[in-house]
Amino acid sequence: MTLDLVNVSPTSPTTMSDLYASLEKDGYAMLPGIFSADQMHDLGTRLIAALEAHPGPAVLESRGRIYGSRNLLAAAAWLIDLARTPPLAEVLHQTLGAEVGLVRGLYFDKPPDRSWSLPWHRDRTIAVTDNTIISEHFDNPTQKAGIAHLEASDQLLASMLTLRIHLDAMTPVNGPLSVIPGSHLLDATKEEPPVILAAQAGDVLAMRPLVSHASSMSKEGITAHRRIVHLEFAASPELPDGVRWHDFLSIEDR
Repeated sequence: MTLDLVNVSPTSPTTMSDLYASLEKDGYAMLPGIFSADQMHDLGTRLIAALEAHPGPAVLESRGRIYGSRNLLAAAAWLIDLARTPPLAEVLHQTLGAEVGLVRGLYFDKPPDRSWSLPWHRDRTIAVTDNTIISEHFDNPTQKAGIAHLEASDQLLASMLTLRIHLDAMTPVNGPLSVIPGSHLLDATKEEPPVILAAQAGDVLAMRPLVSHASSMSKEGITAHRRIVHLEFAASPELPDGVRWHDFLSIEDR
């Protein structure tokens, strides 16, 4: 099954300039209408089939239904193709450079009957092949679903970008994401009040890992899901001191 890419009108230089300015100042920017609602429906179906075919501790289930994955690339390495759509590839190359690659993929859903929330936090950990290597650039080794992780330096995290692809609309009632603009700069004087984000199916949120963010519970009685494909990208395949990414998929490979 192939995902046909949505036809996207070329973005004007002014619009792209505004987007990069928002990423620099606020740490995030919403890219509307990158994919169609039909593409997101097909993507959701394909993802669940892939995760069912690759069971294991990284696949999260509740009441017999899959609601997440901590190692999405093991089941769906083809997700790199989404990053090769012209608008997303342009953003990745402009922000991270020519060597940019996909280093981790997560999937999660907020089912209507099994919602959850997350407190304010920053995404500070990366997935690696071995977290026992001694390095001044990394700290706090952990295991998540059998995969080695390390807390990375602020310098490394500042050279990464996350793309969050919305399979469903994100509204005030289905546990939306909140962010603190400017928090990626790690300077409290440059932070702005929290913002609750909204999105339509097919919109893509570009976000720096160091942006402080949180999400609320879905409102009682709603029937809407909130499914997200969360893809993390790094500027280089190389890490300091012999540490290696668990995965690194170049967006240039065909």
